[in-house]
Amino acid sequence: MGSLAANDIDVFNGFYNTINGKSTTTEKTRHGTDPATEKQNPEVPIATKKDVDDAVVAAQEAFKTWSKTPWEERKRMVLAFADAFEKHAEDFSKLLTQEQGKPLQWAKTEVQAGLHWMRQITTLELKEEVLEEDASKQVVVRYTPLGVTLGIVPWNFPIHLACGKIAPSLLTGNPIIIKPSPFTPYCGLKLGELGQQIFPPGVFQVLSGDDNLGPWLTSHPGISKVSFTGSTFTGKKVMESASKTLKRVTLELGGKDPAVITKNVDIDATAQKIATLAFLNSGQICIAIKRIYVHEAIYEKFRDAMAKFTKTLTMSDGREDGVFMGPIQNSMQYERVKTFFSDIEKENWKVAVGGKNEERTGYFITPTIIDNPADDSRIVTEEPFGPIVPLLSWSDENEVISRANNTAMGLGASVWSNDLEEANRIARQLDAGSVWVNTHLELDPTAPFGGHKESGVGYEWGIGGLKSFCNVQTLFLKKTIS
Repeated sequence: MGSLAANDIDVFNGFYNTINGKSTTTEKTRHGTDPATEKQNPEVPIATKKDVDDAVVAAQEAFKTWSKTPWEERKRMVLAFADAFEKHAEDFSKLLTQEQGKPLQWAKTEVQAGLHWMRQITTLELKEEVLEEDASKQVVVRYTPLGVTLGIVPWNFPIHLACGKIAPSLLTGNPIIIKPSPFTPYCGLKLGELGQQIFPPGVFQVLSGDDNLGPWLTSHPGISKVSFTGSTFTGKKVMESASKTLKRVTLELGGKDPAVITKNVDIDATAQKIATLAFLNSGQICIAIKRIYVHEAIYEKFRDAMAKFTKTLTMSDGREDGVFMGPIQNSMQYERVKTFFSDIEKENWKVAVGGKNEERTGYFITPTIIDNPADDSRIVTEEPFGPIVPLLSWSDENEVISRANNTAMGLGASVWSNDLEEANRIARQLDAGSVWVNTHLELDPTAPFGGHKESGVGYEWGIGGLKSFCNVQTLFLKKTIS
């Protein structure tokens, strides 16, 4: 094991893959783009098929000892890694803004979330369970490491979601290979470089690549589990690829989160919170509010209050002071979000605020609220993953519950009301993995997180999340031979 000093990495220069405890590069390289300026970010490696094979072999070799390393020792190293990461928190935050586009205040929040997740997950422990014991026998359930795992990390939260896969995998005895998004490889690669100072070779590796890398990894017979966060479309491809070798999969996929606003709310205060939670990270959050159902008794006042507040949200380069919204992360997603804007005129939607984009450098989208579109319109049924949301009117409780649940997605949902009995009644009927009352987006590393329907398979975090990185073994111990 290397030094724990963690003072000798340059967060902004030299980006390498981490394979078997070494920083490696490749003959061919590529680069990401700063979404606020459209300037090229530094070159990063394009992993080859041999790099993949080498990383898997190294992880398989590391598994032999890492899986037998005592839990407390693995926990100590995960916490040491968090400490080393924290020493570079400021630089990681700046790099995150440069590659992802989110304002620096939210980049700092993401770094702190990654640290919190790693530390809190280590407070959990999987212990053997004695189901039954008498004079003749004992029945024990134990949880054993799976093998080499793969963490596929998306571009919207490249640090937080990497940390949320690294900690449970390593804690449970499974070496992990992290594949960051090709759009945001930089922080992930630096986490790999930092990890070399803490973990034995092969325990924590990071590979950057092009579109070939994901399929090479998900189909590799030496990998036992895939933990994937991303779109439902890609998640289905991951599941198909993993099925050929019966890999275990955890899929955290897209969402179309409804927020149900009852007539029993403080209109101004609630409207501000809803706008904030819809447009945070420029709407690029799987559990952001994406459909807003407002009771008809307050609909117009709520619409006007939300529109008024939305106009105060500052949008610019995330390195500037006081910015709330940065750009869309990449040009491909930017062009997709713009198709919803082209639908405004085509579908004759009414616009409460926004609706037009000014021509400027960077992938910036004006936050937009569509006023009461039809339930079967694209803005209501599809996930834009950008700052454009529909506001919809409702009158009957059973009807709004049915409308909120009328989607193939089921990731998150929220109910807003000062009548807690009403809110609780509605919340328990919403089909989603996480349901909030009078808040949204709040997560806890010790609580399970996952989706219903096409929003995912399995769940992450909490004790159940740890178990997803393990085989379950039941031991039937007969005390005498009879």
